Amino acid sequence: MLLEPGSFNEHDRAITAHDVLGFKDSQPYSKRIEQSRTNTGVEEAVTWGEGALAGHELVIVCFDFAFMGGSMGAATGEKITNGIEHALHSRLPLLIVCASGGARMQEGMLSLMQMAKTSAAIGRLGAAGLPYISLLTDPTMGGVTASFATLADVILAEPGAMIGFAGARVIQQATYETLPEGFQTAEFLWQHGMIDLVVPRPELPAVLRQLLDLYVRNGVGDLQLEAPAAAARPARVQPVP
Repeated sequence: MLLEPGSFNEHDRAITAHDVLGFKDSQPYSKRIEQSRTNTGVEEAVTWGEGALAGHELVIVCFDFAFMGGSMGAATGEKITNGIEHALHSRLPLLIVCASGGARMQEGMLSLMQMAKTSAAIGRLGAAGLPYISLLTDPTMGGVTASFATLADVILAEPGAMIGFAGARVIQQATYETLPEGFQTAEFLWQHGMIDLVVPRPELPAVLRQLLDLYVRNGVGDLQLEAPAAAARPARVQPVP
């Protein structure tokens, strides 16, 4: 829906989840994986590759919430990281379209490790001065929100998208507070400075084109891969007695 027809070139289709823990709840994790593949026609919760948007080449990583709630397991994190690193080495802008319930509990700590892995890769992309745009759709929750999804240069969201870390019910039970109306909606986060713009889906291609035009106009293609020199550390402020 975003890219020019016929321009998308998928990478890493063979990277898929494995049941390394032998996890089972009401049914084995391996069975859930196979069901998701059958129902969605994709191999994992994310698909990534290169494509063109309004004449701009870019790397796009796109979640499919229908695949186990768009949850991030080890294979998911590997594909996201590969997409980020491809953008870095190819000197291309990066767009990640998020739709996720968070870390994939069936993979335990291996899933949680993907938060640090993807965030570190985004850090390298930022150090190289390459643009990263994050598009948050409904819902974007958990470890995805708490890692790469909110580390972008520009954070967009679709109207009404639910965005947050823990669910509202969990927060309310933990804090014993009544949450504000519209809490964790895209509009609420925009009003409180957490995201940059709420964009209806039909307007996304035009907004993304404008952002990419701005980056190209400011010489993204001429930036060097070397990380910028570290800024001088400010003098330590002594506490007042």
